[in-house]
Amino acid sequence: MLGGRRPRAVGEQGEPTAIVGTVTGIVASGRREGRFEVAVDGRRAVVVSLELIERLGLRVGMVLDERAGVALASGAGELATYDRALALLAAQGRSATELRRRLVQRGEPAAYAEAAVARLLAAGLLDDAAYARQLARSRVLGRGESRRRAAQVLGQRGVERAVADEAVAEVFDEESVDEATLVEEAARKRLRTLGALDEATRRRRLWGYLARRGFDGGVIRAALDRVLGAGAGGLADADGGGDDVHDATGAWGDGEVDGVEPRDG
Repeated sequence: MLGGRRPRAVGEQGEPTAIVGTVTGIVASGRREGRFEVAVDGRRAVVVSLELIERLGLRVGMVLDERAGVALASGAGELATYDRALALLAAQGRSATELRRRLVQRGEPAAYAEAAVARLLAAGLLDDAAYARQLARSRVLGRGESRRRAAQVLGQRGVERAVADEAVAEVFDEESVDEATLVEEAARKRLRTLGALDEATRRRRLWGYLARRGFDGGVIRAALDRVLGAGAGGLADADGGGDDVHDATGAWGDGEVDGVEPRDG
């Protein structure tokens, strides 16, 4: 089946290339259930589904003219993109926007990526709301991130803001998460790695660490006063977090550094 002449390809640049010739074989693929390898002029040409075989009326001995060859190439291309999308989703959850972007980055045609995402959405295999809840739970409960930072991460992953805000709020409500407790626990955990530093440096490092997780300045200050004591309470305000603070804004950030108060003057 794999020998013989290569199928003749015709077509304009930017369009599916027609597979022209005679269908000489249709056999089940050993790589994926529900897929079939089509040979044209004695050589493996494309992988198709049963639905595509029936829709195009493919059969051994069928002569593919340019029109039929374009339909075959296009259908097989869409199927290959869809199968890649399934593999990406099996590896990890993704939003519709993120999956579409990833497919195009992998070299899939934008039109095929769009068709694959639409098909997955219709089948219920792609659900931004469910994905947002799963990721929000991981960021808040697993990483101890703030409400704001968790929502920003969802935005970076292609989740719409309203969907992200609702998912984060749901996690905080269902798990009875108290942000003051969350930031204090994060500070105490981080503090264990800063034991050799002086108190001023520890406070500055902790401030930056917590700011990058999206906590507000007032919440950070109160937590550090509880964890370290209020004796050096003005150090973080004076430093503004120092060099340890980085921009923690996400897809909807306002360009300010979370948790950092502006300096006077």
